[in-house]
Parts: sequence; structure tokens; C-alpha cells
Amino acid sequence: MMPERLHKIIAAHGIASRREAERMIADGRVTVNGAAAVTGQTADTDSDSIAIDGRLIAGKSRPVYIALNKPRGYVTTVKDECGRKTVMDLLTDLQERVYPIGRLDINSEGLLLMTNDGDFANSVAHPSFEVVKTYEVHIRGDAVRAAEALMQPVEIDSRWVQAVSSELINITDGGGVIRISVIEGRNRQIRRMCAACGVEVRTLKRAAIGSVKLGSLKSGEWRYLTEKEHRSLVYTSSYE
Repeated sequence: MMPERLHKIIAAHGIASRREAERMIADGRVTVNGAAAVTGQTADTDSDSIAIDGRLIAGKSRPVYIALNKPRGYVTTVKDECGRKTVMDLLTDLQERVYPIGRLDINSEGLLLMTNDGDFANSVAHPSFEVVKTYEVHIRGDAVRAAEALMQPVEIDSRWVQAVSSELINITDGGGVIRISVIEGRNRQIRRMCAACGVEVRTLKRAAIGSVKLGSLKSGEWRYLTEKEHRSLVYTSSYE
């Protein structure tokens, strides 16, 4: 792209009007490639990093890979038209813009990966890379029978899916806790698989994605992936 005036770029991103953007620049709130911008300055959004109050709004940013412990009551989207809380509300201290990989529905919790790297997101989400997602599911009903039945194919959205593994880890009053691992990521897949086995999901938590585990990460908190964790997901594809 051709260079444009900074106040026009800021306005085009829907952050402020052109006049308000000019005030931001004059107040020293805008930087270009780390240096304070000046009134009348131009920039190229394809090659220059533009930030307001330290938060990047345009340009190339460093790749970021995050593990978040999503609480119940949050939707897995960047913006929600209904005004509900989104997972982005939990990243207020992160400068880079990221987006969630896959989804956890509003009533589910646990491990959610987020990034600004499209290739990485695809390597985690696409079934051809066979990244195993593991869930701990507290069910109401016959947990012993359900743990066995979950290993059988179930048709969801005209596709046959089944668990990679299904392990009964606890029996509770009226139900139990089953650890279920899958490769596919169909909409509400675990809940629909459990329903097909005649049991009801009481709580659902994603405990791991590949080798990345939720561990001791507290609800609502996030951390950066380690280099080892990132590398393990990038090179998971069975076609390599």
C-alpha cells in the first residue's frame, strides 16, 4: 500500500474520528515502529508497526502463542453482537492482537489456544494434523456404559466421529467423570457424543491440546506457550 496520513489510518480502523486521531498523535499516544509519531506523519500499514498507547493496530507483529484457561460464561469469539463477555476480555494486558483457535461453547471451560499466526492455527485445528484434544467430562447417567459406548462411531453433521480414547476416571452419585480424547472438532461434539450414548453432560473442561496441558493455570488466566510446546504442535502432522 501507499503511505497514508496516520490520522486517516487510525480512523479507517474504527478507533477514532480523524480529528480525535490527530489529538491522539499530538498527545504522544501514537507510535510508528516504536517512535513517537508527529502531526502530519505518514505510514504504510503493510510495513510499519503502528500502535496507540502501546497496543498494535496495524503492521506486522511478532507471532504470539497463548494458552488460556477459559472460564464458563465467556464466548469464544473476538467480538459478540449480543454484548456477552468474550475470551478477549481476559487479555487486557496483551499488546498484540490474537484470536482463538477453535471454540469452547459458553458453558464449557478449560484450555483454549490463541494466536496471530494463521499457519499455526491451521496446524492445531485441521483434522488432517491429528492433534488430540482431551476433555474431562462430568456426566449424569451410566458412566461405565458411556465410557465404553463413546469408543463407537457417532454421526454428527453427516460425518462419522469417535473418541480416540475414553477412560472412566471417577464414579460419582448419579454419574461419573470420563476423560475423552478426540481429533475432530465438530460443533458441540463432546456434548453430542455423550447425548448419543444416553448420558447428559454436567460440566465439560478441556484439559489438553496435544502436549499442551492446562496444568495449574487458574481459571481466567493465560500464559505464553513454551518453545517446546509450540514446536510440538507445529510438527504434529501425520503427513510429515
